[in-house]
Amino acid sequence: MARIAAFFDIDGTIYREGLITETFKKFITYELVDQQKWFDEVRPAYMKWDHRVGEYDDYLMKMTRIYMDTIKNLSSIHIKHIAKRVIEQKGDRVYTFTRDEIARHKEAGHLVIAISGSPYELVSEMAKKHGFDDCMGTVYKVDEDGNYTGEIIPMWDSRSKLQAIETLCKRYDIDLSQSYAYGDTCGDFTMFEKVGHPYAMNPTRELLGKIKENEEVKNKIKIIVERKDVVYEMDVDHLKLR
Repeated sequence: MARIAAFFDIDGTIYREGLITETFKKFITYELVDQQKWFDEVRPAYMKWDHRVGEYDDYLMKMTRIYMDTIKNLSSIHIKHIAKRVIEQKGDRVYTFTRDEIARHKEAGHLVIAISGSPYELVSEMAKKHGFDDCMGTVYKVDEDGNYTGEIIPMWDSRSKLQAIETLCKRYDIDLSQSYAYGDTCGDFTMFEKVGHPYAMNPTRELLGKIKENEEVKNKIKIIVERKDVVYEMDVDHLKLR
């Protein structure tokens, strides 16, 4: 008998910020990355986003590039240690809505699976902490000695997440028409197309625009916005973007 699954993005959907951001801070603490790179390259993009005059994706991509440069030729043991510490310290900083949804799906006997663009080392630790059945994240390849090569297999875009769902469906015999997906950016859109019960959690403007243009997704999706201690469920047709 086919199973029901709940697919969760992590950054901005479960975790209230980005796990890779917390990892980058550890890089600075452990002196793995030159602080000047933060001040010259990442911090300006972060400040623009923080002041809402820049794009989050611009900040994230700058940080991801430095992350890739930093770990190249580094032993994966170091990153696994940092990932473990990040989740120990920050893993409870989650949204109330998605935390409760995870519990609801577990109680119903559904598979709970993380599909995230964050490095797999972080995703697997977060999945372990919150009792997920399986997880997929961006893979940073290692050589035969366990050192990072600089090559990656991404998991932050729509195409990658679609392939991930197809792989997981074969692995677990999942009924997508009865399954759920939770995400916040356009990278999660193919998950929304595939499942019967999609949820956009604090969606970006770009994602909302894409939802509005797709009748099939628009008719089945639920828009969730969580601010402070209040969770709002919003109607797509009555959303007014400013």
